Amino acid sequence: MPEFIPGLVLARSFYMDVVRPLINVPHAAGLLGEGSEVLGFDQPRSTDHAWGPRLQVFVEDEHLQTVAAAVEQGLPAEFRGWPVRFFSWQTNSVRHHVEITTLESWVRSQIGTDPTAVELSTAAWLALPQQALLQVTAGAVFHDDTGALHRLRDLLSWYPRDVWLWAMASQWHLIGNAEPRVGRMIEAGDRRGSVLIAARIVRLLMELSFLQEQRYWPYDKWFGTAFARLDVAPALGPQLDAILSAEDDTTRIAAIHDALFLVAERHNTLGLTSHIEPTIDNFQVGIDDAVRPYLVINAGKVVEGCRAAIGDGALRDLVMVGTFDQLTHGDDALVNFTTWPQQIAKVYDRLLEASPSKR
Repeated sequence: MPEFIPGLVLARSFYMDVVRPLINVPHAAGLLGEGSEVLGFDQPRSTDHAWGPRLQVFVEDEHLQTVAAAVEQGLPAEFRGWPVRFFSWQTNSVRHHVEITTLESWVRSQIGTDPTAVELSTAAWLALPQQALLQVTAGAVFHDDTGALHRLRDLLSWYPRDVWLWAMASQWHLIGNAEPRVGRMIEAGDRRGSVLIAARIVRLLMELSFLQEQRYWPYDKWFGTAFARLDVAPALGPQLDAILSAEDDTTRIAAIHDALFLVAERHNTLGLTSHIEPTIDNFQVGIDDAVRPYLVINAGKVVEGCRAAIGDGALRDLVMVGTFDQLTHGDDALVNFTTWPQQIAKVYDRLLEASPSKR
């Protein structure tokens, strides 16, 4: 077995030493798309299937056949001890993995549209899985003659401001819904249920941290690893661990409050809304002036602060079910092998068009 080389390092060397000399037309190249190595999380274990030097080369349509032929004829059998031709699960065959394509075709294969040709609508943004966005914006660019690949990645690097605000409002809404259920489950004698809700709050807080730092989160296998690289992780991580490891209800609820205060204070540093002082008080049900003795943070004020800052009236009025990843899950099958993201975009579009703000 050859010595392990991180996939991004291997791909860059492979391009510079082998592939680039074979291409005599303007082009861009990089390692993007699916794969742990694109996210920078690959390990020696990653090499046990479909592993080797690979990258994408983007050329204009008229150069596709010429470049593909030159690459096919010029590639060596091995590079740094790794076979250049290895199994492809996409084609169920052994082949080289230098993907020759146009930038337009490739980005459509990743997110279902070409945002450089037609500006993404609000509905399209809401329905884009974050993993799919990472497949365009993560990885590395090795060469870009025209700058088109960099412009594409910049365009998709983060949500438009209104979409970002709505996503954060939705996340705080989800947190606000989950938090009082911890106390309710305890009161009902369902300790297991209260622990499950507490674990859900941990996940919601981790997701909120990605949103606050304007970072897309990956699919579940690398979600925790990616969270550990966030700026907030050294402070928030131990608090989340305390929630998960608490041996009694009082300790768990106190740890939830500590974590919520931290992310609420970080919200204020973003400057997206007016200052919202985090407070803990009894849960107000919102119906018939009912108040229950479960101490919760004032998440609703953060929700309303985010909502009030949204400029798009139709989006501001939309029920806060969240973006694709808040509404459902980013499983590989759902993201890369179905049209569910496109179907969900149509639903968002219909809901936005039906808004009173559009009348």
